[in-house]
Amino acid sequence: MEPCIRVGNQVNFKLPTLSTIRSGKRLCSRSMLPGFTLIEMLVVMTLIALLLTLAVPRYFNALDNGRTKVQLQNIATLRDAIDKFNADQGHYPDDLQELVAKKYLRQVPLDPFTELPNWVVIAPSDPALGNVYDVQPAQAAKSTAPEGN
Repeated sequence: MEPCIRVGNQVNFKLPTLSTIRSGKRLCSRSMLPGFTLIEMLVVMTLIALLLTLAVPRYFNALDNGRTKVQLQNIATLRDAIDKFNADQGHYPDDLQELVAKKYLRQVPLDPFTELPNWVVIAPSDPALGNVYDVQPAQAAKSTAPEGN
């Protein structure tokens, strides 16, 4: 008499008798126990890993493209505020914080790559007009700067 009884998807266990324990018989056959085999688990994990190798690079490319678009929009916003400041005041601002102080911007936008408001300021050709004629990202300025030996 086997100590396991299968009813539908459930396995009901009976207490083993002393003679079953002494004889060394298995209490349940392997096919009656619920669960997955090691091979089944390895196949599933392999499929998940394969799908991740396809999805993860696309995810990181989408993040980089999003950061680039946000950076371009932030530059456009800064340039628009600088142009409006120049049209209203007749000169360019001395720094980016002046745009915030005079309510042309709520705050200096962050560079999404560095997550800091560290923009490279380009001065106008005539220094009497102010200090901020244009901006560019700090990351781009580092890559275009000449390297010292």
